[in-house]
Amino acid sequence: MAQFTYEARSADGKKIDGSVKAGDRNAALDLIKKKNLTVVQLVEDRGLAAKRDLFGRPPRAKVKTKDICILTRQLSTMISAGIPLLESLEILCEQASDPGFRRVMDRIIERVRSGTDFSTALSEHPKIFSHIFVNMIRAGEASGNLDVILTRLAEYLEAIEEIKREVKSAMVYPTVSLTMILAITVGLVVGIVPKFKDIFVQLGMTDKDLPLPTKVLLDISWFMSNQFFLMVGIIVVLVVAFIMFKRSKPGRKMWHRFTLHMPVFGQLVRKVAISRFARTFSTLIQSGVPMLGALDIVAGTSGNVIIEEAVLKAKEAVSRGETLGEPLAATRVFPPMVTRMIAIGEKTGALEKLLSKISDFYDAEVKAAVKALTSLIEPLMIGFMGLLVGGIVLAIFMPIIKLQQKLGGS
Repeated sequence: MAQFTYEARSADGKKIDGSVKAGDRNAALDLIKKKNLTVVQLVEDRGLAAKRDLFGRPPRAKVKTKDICILTRQLSTMISAGIPLLESLEILCEQASDPGFRRVMDRIIERVRSGTDFSTALSEHPKIFSHIFVNMIRAGEASGNLDVILTRLAEYLEAIEEIKREVKSAMVYPTVSLTMILAITVGLVVGIVPKFKDIFVQLGMTDKDLPLPTKVLLDISWFMSNQFFLMVGIIVVLVVAFIMFKRSKPGRKMWHRFTLHMPVFGQLVRKVAISRFARTFSTLIQSGVPMLGALDIVAGTSGNVIIEEAVLKAKEAVSRGETLGEPLAATRVFPPMVTRMIAIGEKTGALEKLLSKISDFYDAEVKAAVKALTSLIEPLMIGFMGLLVGGIVLAIFMPIIKLQQKLGGS
């Protein structure tokens, strides 16, 4: 017996949610109809009933971009092979390993089975299927080239995912190194430095006799050892304040502007953003999405407020009948090469091809920047660690050196 969850309407139009156990879908429909209910939606739980949270709610879908890439590629292959959309979705639903995602797929299948457009069914799950995903599927349905659009969409998602992997791999080493450096520093300051304070007292040295760097180090050590909860509280307050600042409109704008211009990482962030802009825009134009609609989507998926505002300004200019290249150049956000290639693409009617070339060029630039950054970070981290540890050691031994000089002079 399978478990089915349903949404239905009573004779007076009241919405009723419930579940039934039946041998198959048709049997479940018969059971619901016997209750004088009109079925709106019927979804097979497929063992999900046992996997609910403390409040009895079904599991949430945990879907990564990688999973969407695989689903899109497999769906494209099956539709190209002549398998109907509904049957393809059912096969993919059976293969889904995450219970929450399987439930979402069940709902999409139910909506498609009832006659709803595939794109409309996807749009009901915006946390899983992005705006660009839904719009490209809608363009594929309108043109009758859904398999081609799905292939293009899979290639787009795979390219974006590859860039993300490149950037994440570049961040692993500095993150681990910085964590270890901070852990070693805290260990020295909390575990070793207080013992030297007792040594200084035994040697008859007062605070007046200690050099300024030693006093500062001993004060920091005392604070971290004796005011631990206060220190943690201050750190938590600062982190929360920073997060709230980033979420505010002016704070978000200031942070995104800083990320585009910050030392070392700024160029990498800018190249990733331009690559994403060009690839997304190219994919949408190739899929038949109108330019104004494509610019709206590109602005919304840019991930950076500064670039979003620049694209929206360019969109306003295009809506007034102007070309795209000039208003983009006027924002001074995009490099001259990008804006000139866009202008040439508009004149020659090959905008999507030139956008694709721009994205390929910047993808290669991102990979080169990641390699250069990785090779640069290692000596920077070693130097940073040397300064911290060397500074602590110097501050500890300065009073001893001073005492030796006094004893030698006497």
